Amino acid sequence: MAAAMDPVKIGDAIMAFALNGRFPEDADTLPPVSGTDLQPAIDSLSKAGVELEAEIHQINEETKDDVSVWAKNAKSLQEDIIRSKTMANEISRQSEAPDVSGEAILDAEEKVEFINREVQYSQQLHEVLRGIKRVNGLLNQAEQALADRRILESLRLLEESWAALDNVNAARSCRVIRLLDVRAFELKSAAYEVFDQTWKSMVNVDVDSCKITIRDKSEDGKMSLADAAIGLKAYKEVDERLEQLWHNLNTSIVSPRMNYKATSLKSISAIANELSFAGSTDHSIDSLLTDLETVFLFVAKKLPADLLPNFSSQMVADVMPKLIDEWLNTVVPSSLQNMDTFQHAIHRTQKFYTILGENGYSGLERITTWAEKAPMTWLGKCRDTALDGMRNRLAGGIGAPKQVEKVEKHMVTVAEGKELATTGAGAAADTADWNEDWGDAWNEEQAAEPSEEAEDTPMDDDDGADAWGGWDDDAEDKQDGPKPETAAADDDGADAWGGWDDDTAPEPAPKAKPTAKPKPAKAVQKSKPQLEQTRELILKETYSISSMPEPVLELIFSILEDGQALTKEDGEYSLVAGTAPGLFGLPTFALALFRAISPHYYSLGVGGNMYLYNDAMYLAEKLGEFSNNWKEREDITPRAQAMLRLDNDIKTLQSFANRSYAAEMSIQRTVLQDLLGDSQSLLQQDEMEAAVESGTARIRTMASTWETILARSVWSQAIGSLADTLATRLISDVLEMSSIGQEEAYNIAKLISAATELDDLFLPSKLGDTEPIEDEVPATAQYAPNWLRLKYLSEVLQSNLNEVKYLWCDSELSLYFTVDEVVDLIKASFEDNGRTRDTIREIRAKQPLSA
Repeated sequence: MAAAMDPVKIGDAIMAFALNGRFPEDADTLPPVSGTDLQPAIDSLSKAGVELEAEIHQINEETKDDVSVWAKNAKSLQEDIIRSKTMANEISRQSEAPDVSGEAILDAEEKVEFINREVQYSQQLHEVLRGIKRVNGLLNQAEQALADRRILESLRLLEESWAALDNVNAARSCRVIRLLDVRAFELKSAAYEVFDQTWKSMVNVDVDSCKITIRDKSEDGKMSLADAAIGLKAYKEVDERLEQLWHNLNTSIVSPRMNYKATSLKSISAIANELSFAGSTDHSIDSLLTDLETVFLFVAKKLPADLLPNFSSQMVADVMPKLIDEWLNTVVPSSLQNMDTFQHAIHRTQKFYTILGENGYSGLERITTWAEKAPMTWLGKCRDTALDGMRNRLAGGIGAPKQVEKVEKHMVTVAEGKELATTGAGAAADTADWNEDWGDAWNEEQAAEPSEEAEDTPMDDDDGADAWGGWDDDAEDKQDGPKPETAAADDDGADAWGGWDDDTAPEPAPKAKPTAKPKPAKAVQKSKPQLEQTRELILKETYSISSMPEPVLELIFSILEDGQALTKEDGEYSLVAGTAPGLFGLPTFALALFRAISPHYYSLGVGGNMYLYNDAMYLAEKLGEFSNNWKEREDITPRAQAMLRLDNDIKTLQSFANRSYAAEMSIQRTVLQDLLGDSQSLLQQDEMEAAVESGTARIRTMASTWETILARSVWSQAIGSLADTLATRLISDVLEMSSIGQEEAYNIAKLISAATELDDLFLPSKLGDTEPIEDEVPATAQYAPNWLRLKYLSEVLQSNLNEVKYLWCDSELSLYFTVDEVVDLIKASFEDNGRTRDTIREIRAKQPLSA
């Protein structure tokens, strides 16, 4: 076993290491340490420790103060180190986790926002408390003012308190706000009662007594009417109070005074503060406007200026329409009668609205417009009266007819005069007056021409009706007698009115054809010198008109006379002088209305369309006479001469008359055709005799109806047209037959004979209204162009071949039938044999007289 370690050396080594950290240089020489060998070393270390503690304690005692300072500094330093480490760790953490940094910022912002809200709430609360304190103070002052009967100041304070209460930034449901609101309402109600009593003491309306009192101050003198206006605004009762005031004023004074239908009226007076009725007054416009001025000026003077506009809007809106409609319009005359009153009303109205405008009233445009347009209102009244009169007159029926005379003057030659004296219009006329020279002219003609030539003198191409004005299309300068017209082509009056629905072109009235062969050229040349000598022929004829034309003419003439009075420069009608052109245009409107509605009313009576024809022609004739006389009058101004333009109206009336005639003839021809079987051939009907009898009966009925209405020449033409319709129908039905047996020919001839019995309507004695003469020749062919054609047809049907050839070759059949028509009749009536073919060949070889 190795030698034991020296305990002293081991202890020294341990102490050297513990104190100085030094190991023995010869440590490798030291022997291993065992558990038994350490005790001495441990004891040595304990001893050394005790010594060391003693030494430290001594040092501590000696350096105790310095150590305390150091310890304190060390602690502070340690805290700084810890805080730095914490900050460093926080920086490191924040750098590693930025979201954690944002949350902190947000949290900080929320804290700041919360603090701001708290500050704002405190400020708002403070402001609300100050507002509540102010409102309460104002209410206290208002209550005190009301207790002192200082109403206006109380209202002002209340109004101010309401404004202040509205500015308090607190919910209306807040208890303190509700209490203040209730208190303000109670004070308002109390002040309202006092104010209401005060207002009524200043503005009092006694409806029963018809008295209005308006004072400038209250009874206690503490409030003026101007101050009361402030109260009305505070209570928002301006419109309500003024509306009630106007209602009472209107009910008690204005409406009774403006009652146009009242039998007695009272004037209005204003004395001091009172407006009431005075004595009686009349129904004149001047008196009414004077009283209304009294009312308007009284109100304008008494009411405060800021209340007048509200009151004016109500008062003017009610008074002006009633004034215009019930008073001013009633003084508008329908002619120049009472024009002085009307012009004075215009001047007075202008003065009225001028005074109202100067005193603060507005909304007077309607009354101003009425005064400015009064002349046009008068013209409109003239037009409405004229048209209403026309409508009412027609609605009352055409009235009882009366006979009038028509006079026509014609410059005709000797030959024409002789012919007219015995045929046509001259024969049909009631009288035919000839100048003294006519006797000599006729004697000369009779001496110059053989009697047989006089008998063969042909009728002029124009029939007797043409002597009355002509029915042909080219006779534009003639004004009388039916003639064809297109649908309102010349209806200038209708265009002026606005256009009537005249788009049906009536059929032209029939025109008579020559009844004898033309005069030889030699005879024409022989009479030529005498034809160049002309004389004046005056034809007179009577016909019936209804009761309508006379009032229509009276109306038109009175309008035109008023128009010419306006053109005078004497200033008597200066206000309405500018309406003269419009007045001259009224006849066109009146006549256009007559044309528009008269067909309906005239059609209600028997022969109405023919009365309408006569009336329209009569109107045209009289208007033409008036126009001619107008141009010759010396009392007509040049301006009035130029303004009269009746020519178009006259032409339009003539066109309208002819359309009425043509419409009636079209109706009668349609009826006649229906009686004859319409489109079915007469010869195919079972009752053809009855059909013809119905047709002739219809013609006789119309002849009887029109005989008392139409002039004889027009009557002849109208009945002749119907007779011609019957003849044409019989002729066409026969010509359409492919074969005609002997029995059929006999029946047809019998039908024609029944039809030609109408000749008795056209006997010269009947046409001329003279005593019948024996063996007089009917003039039917003059008015029914196909009448002789019908008679020749009957002759053909009753003739043999030789007789037919004679009628064509030696008689006048060729004047009325063509060669083809005669040939067809022969083929239908006779067998096809050599004799028949020879007859046809001879007929074709003979040149017809009409060629």
